[in-house]
Amino acid sequence: MTVTQTVEVPASHRLTIDVPREIPAGRTIIAFTPTQKSGGDPKTAEEALRMAVEQAADPNRKPISRLFGKHKGIFGGDGVAYQRAIRDEWD
Repeated sequence: MTVTQTVEVPASHRLTIDVPREIPAGRTIIAFTPTQKSGGDPKTAEEALRMAVEQAADPNRKPISRLFGKHKGIFGGDGVAYQRAIRDEWD
């Protein structure tokens, strides 16, 4: 059985709940899922496509290529060389 109720979380972040009688006594799991704000994840493929078109049309959008070669990574140096060195250890 799943019971769903939307509530407003106050600034104190304290909630008091009354569990419906239909829920059996004993251990249970309570899950909190925040509601999405506007501009969240798309619900349909059409909505995802519309959002992608809007993002691509943004004049302030910067290409990801501007970041190529800027960060040396957590291991430093050439990532391909590091990956090959790790794979050499497998044999």
